[in-house]
Amino acid sequence: MITQVKRQDHYAELFLRSLDNNDQPEWLKALRSNAFDYFLINGFPSVEDEEWKYTSTAPIAREKFELAENAAEIPSIENFLISESKESRIVFFNGQFVKEASNLSALKGIKVLSFSEALNDSVSEKFIRENLANHVSYNKNGFTALNTAFIDEGLFLLIPANYRLEVPIQLLFLATQEKMAFPRVLIVAEKQSCLTLIESYSGFESEKYFTNSVIEVTLSEGAELKHYRIQRESSEAFHITNTSIQISKNATYDSTNITFGAKWSRHDIVTNFHGEGGQAFVDGLYMVSGEQHTDTHSVIDHRFAYCTSRQNYKGIIDGKSRAVFNGKVFVRENARGTDAHQSNKNLLLSNEARVDTKPQLEIFNDDVRCSHGATVGQLEDEEIFYLLSRGINPMLARNLLTYGFAEEIINKITVDSVKQMLDETLLNRLSAKL
Repeated sequence: MITQVKRQDHYAELFLRSLDNNDQPEWLKALRSNAFDYFLINGFPSVEDEEWKYTSTAPIAREKFELAENAAEIPSIENFLISESKESRIVFFNGQFVKEASNLSALKGIKVLSFSEALNDSVSEKFIRENLANHVSYNKNGFTALNTAFIDEGLFLLIPANYRLEVPIQLLFLATQEKMAFPRVLIVAEKQSCLTLIESYSGFESEKYFTNSVIEVTLSEGAELKHYRIQRESSEAFHITNTSIQISKNATYDSTNITFGAKWSRHDIVTNFHGEGGQAFVDGLYMVSGEQHTDTHSVIDHRFAYCTSRQNYKGIIDGKSRAVFNGKVFVRENARGTDAHQSNKNLLLSNEARVDTKPQLEIFNDDVRCSHGATVGQLEDEEIFYLLSRGINPMLARNLLTYGFAEEIINKITVDSVKQMLDETLLNRLSAKL
């Protein structure tokens, strides 16, 4: 209890300082204050909460991170940039959108505004009031409450109707030693627009810091979004992201989520259908080793008829690491004609590795096609023997099979430099060269 009070006092001091230093409208300050009140009362979630049964937040609670109050000195970011997005990169440093480090040359016609800029624009301010914290509520848990309480220079991205961007946008998130960052991004894609988004989190060597981000996306009728999320935080970092996707009539959301980094990480992704004929493909790969802990909670909510969803997650768990996967699919009473399938396959590379997987279906309509399944296992002896019989040494044989297991997910990525980078990272983790 004493530790909890000290932690809350620390956050309270930082919050009051942040609130006083911001010239924000009263409705936003009220939202932030309500969110912080929720955190003071509830704190971080505990393992007694069913949604956090296998992931303890105690390691974060024990830390005392400071809040970065400005982003004046940004280290070199060249090693983190994606070549296809050299003129469409948006940089966050310590949780704040930094326009000076970004390059928006290829984004003409798209509104790319910091929250302070957007709140001074009548059209953008309306979008923000209607959507901010509407889909990721601050009372979801203590993490979303803290992110909302510390909203500062977030990003508002508005893609106009019928706009098709040929190059991918990179959202690059960086943080530094002993800091905590609260990135907030609000994206609205209007009718028939088309966009590829690369959301990448990276860190510097073995620095310890805490990233707590919230990404809210609204896809209007017929809009299309390819969304690649790549988490390669520092080996000592703590990371949590809450992603919310709203899919309107005939819109398509196609995501690939890659988790390689952080000492402790969690990704909550919630996909909601808001019209008939929508499509969602929510796939991912997590690869952890040593004493890493990663947790993925995915929810797809079918509220309208004739929507399609696919979830395909794979995990590679080595050393003493632990992975958690919880995938839920809801099919509501009015969602006739739903086509939903879910799969989670896990590969354990050591006897001390552990995975907890829980695929779920809740169906309230008879006119549907749904399936779900999960597997946990090790490499097949027969497959290893086959490679050994062809002169391949045992270590390389194991690495080839592991690489093949992961490639189904990585091959979904259509941005060449991203795919190459992930291949190299995967091979380095396997200590192999093909």
